[in-house]
Amino acid sequence: MIVGVIRLEAGLPGNHSLKGKRRVIKSLMGQVVNRFNVAASEVDRNDAWQRAEIGICAVGNSSAVINSVLDKVLDFIESTGLVDILNTDIEIINMGRGTR
Repeated sequence: MIVGVIRLEAGLPGNHSLKGKRRVIKSLMGQVVNRFNVAASEVDRNDAWQRAEIGICAVGNSSAVINSVLDKVLDFIESTGLVDILNTDIEIINMGRGTR
């Protein structure tokens, strides 16, 4: 099993309230989840108006496929123009076969 994780730091420069931030982030995460069949959650900076940290995760059986999906997710987020991508960390983890 291959697990791919993105930790994305996003800026919302035109935002002036937590309510506005949550509306944008919730919409963005919903679009990403629906389009790419991944899991997404706001993982940090919950009380910052103009910053968000989002975790995105994909699971599969090929690291090449997972890496491609995560690259497409980042390209999509950038193309929406809803947020500025300030920093990203991507990790691909090979979980191997467990014994039972």
